[in-house]
Amino acid sequence: MIENFFGIIKSELLYLKEFDNMEHFKQELENYMDYYNHKRIKAKLKGMSPVQYRAHTQQVV
Repeated sequence: MIENFFGIIKSELLYLKEFDNMEHFKQELENYMDYYNHKRIKAKLKGMSPVQYRAHTQQVV
């Protein structure tokens, strides 16, 4: 599962951008992680982001 995650990061972030320095990379990675967890919707998660899905499943239980 983690290998899949790193593959997604590489294809959606690392290969698409150029970074000026390590600080720039860290900032872009932080922005991407926010997107990945809070804004990216997944069909497997019923059209919700991972954070929305977790909150939804906790309310149902």
